[in-house]
Amino acid sequence: MKIAIEAQRIFRNNKHGMDFVVLETIRELQKIDKVNDYYILVSPGKDHCLQSTPNFQIIEIKYPSYPLWEQVGLLRIIKKIKPDLLHCTSNTAPIFCKTPLILTLHDIIFLEKRQYASKSLYQNLGWYYRKIVVPQILSKCKKIITVSHFEAQQICESLNLDKDKVIAVYNGFSKYFKPIKDYTKITNKYINKKEYFFFLGNTDPKKNTPRTLKAYSIYVQQSTQPLPLLIADLKEEAIDAILREERIEKIKSHLYYPGYITNTDLPAIYSGAKAFIYTSLRESFGIPILEAMACGTPVITSNISAMPEIAGDEAILVNPMDEYEIANKILQLETDTDFYQQQVNYGLERVKRFSWEQTAKNLLNIYESMK
Repeated sequence: MKIAIEAQRIFRNNKHGMDFVVLETIRELQKIDKVNDYYILVSPGKDHCLQSTPNFQIIEIKYPSYPLWEQVGLLRIIKKIKPDLLHCTSNTAPIFCKTPLILTLHDIIFLEKRQYASKSLYQNLGWYYRKIVVPQILSKCKKIITVSHFEAQQICESLNLDKDKVIAVYNGFSKYFKPIKDYTKITNKYINKKEYFFFLGNTDPKKNTPRTLKAYSIYVQQSTQPLPLLIADLKEEAIDAILREERIEKIKSHLYYPGYITNTDLPAIYSGAKAFIYTSLRESFGIPILEAMACGTPVITSNISAMPEIAGDEAILVNPMDEYEIANKILQLETDTDFYQQQVNYGLERVKRFSWEQTAKNLLNIYESMK
């Protein structure tokens, strides 16, 4: 078979969730499939993190915006290489593509009520683009892949799709996520403390950043020696605005906010953290849950959406709307040694159920079924 895979963003420097999903899956496919011919379609970028192999050809497509790249540039290349199937991995696909199509639809938040509406122009444009494109391509999809059974159910119910058309394929986590003993060599670049709590915060409302910072402020009041909070992906001006709005400016001296943390530094960051706080309002999967657990770090996550499915029943699951419940669990991890160690052990065992190798095997089975 000739298989084309859209991997538009994998060469960019500051990669995020969907970028790592397709990158790691392709790397595993390169290991396990020496028979089919693959065409990996990317946008030019500085981080050439994937190399061609005998049956994997990387093709760069240069267009000034994502919609033009996908709707014009990608379509032109597809017409040239004439693959047997096209796998679009980032929620959308060319509207006028006649090639058999597999779509990875990570979530359908863009179709839900806009309680997670973003103030970012870039994120808003992406929201509208998905809202326009997805309904037009669903009928053309031979299969729709999503990342959890929770999301598969959401997709089927919201879009009135046959359950046989939507397949849940779990994500994995990179093998370099493991406990790091001498983590301070890396963590000192971001925070000059040996112990801290870690939170992945950004301006996307679904990440629940204001309420999480409010919970941390409650913890600071309750603890006799509060640990600092390291916040990734959030600029100082955004933090200042939240602190003012929540009237918790006093906690700023406890906060560290270095901005973007490179993915290769994250294992050390997780390893140094007393706990990882992932109190999102809406996730279709939650790869950081697995990354933290694999590093031997307890995870406090939400009891809604797909997070309980991934974290498991014995994880620390909290109501993300309840600041006091979140604060109490942060404090319990700080003060209860047995509870802390129990969560470390649980996480290390839980992550054995997930791997990118298994993700790639499941994906290859789907490809083969379309012959």
